[in-house]
Amino acid sequence: MYTAFIFDMDGVIIDSEPLHFEVDLDVMKNLGLLISKEELEDYVGMTNPEMWSRLKDKYAFNPSVAEIIDVQLAKKLSHLNESNERPIEGIMALIQLLKLTNKKIGLASSSPRTFIEAVLTKFNILTFFDCILSGEEVSRGKPAPDIYVKIAEMLETGVGSCIVLEDSRNGIAAAKAAGMKCIGFKNLNSGLQDLSKADYVVERITEINSELLESL
Repeated sequence: MYTAFIFDMDGVIIDSEPLHFEVDLDVMKNLGLLISKEELEDYVGMTNPEMWSRLKDKYAFNPSVAEIIDVQLAKKLSHLNESNERPIEGIMALIQLLKLTNKKIGLASSSPRTFIEAVLTKFNILTFFDCILSGEEVSRGKPAPDIYVKIAEMLETGVGSCIVLEDSRNGIAAAKAAGMKCIGFKNLNSGLQDLSKADYVVERITEINSELLESL
């Protein structure tokens, strides 16, 4: 029986991958580099330092990774503040279900903590989470299992008692490597993600109910 449920954020709680793609492509364009959205899809679920380090190794642009991330984060926060984004359909009902059944609730996202807290505050759901962890606060980001192993410790529960909700290949790989059950959410805005390693795949968050959760 599971005792804790852990959410990814981007593409799961907020449909933010289009925002990330738009800003990242714009940043690359300003660096004089034209890459495709399809190439960026390979990095969905990774931390910003990991993604930009790999891109810098590949394209050898001049600004430092830290400088690029500062620009990127400022743009994303500005877009978020100006947007009318709401939680993905079914998220609020799922959180309410978890609260009613006394499950611990965690969030493990590759986004910076600043962006995580901005999203959760905008949606008025920050206080619903028992623990929040950014991929930038562990040694290795997704697809390594570090973030999920660490948040299980923070939630004071075993990894085998956790269910994760993810929308990306890298996120699912991290959850499974940590020894957790994982539901894959097929969010088309997250690109062509291979969700085949998930224990169960849904096309809508509203498909997740008590019966499904108890069956995993």
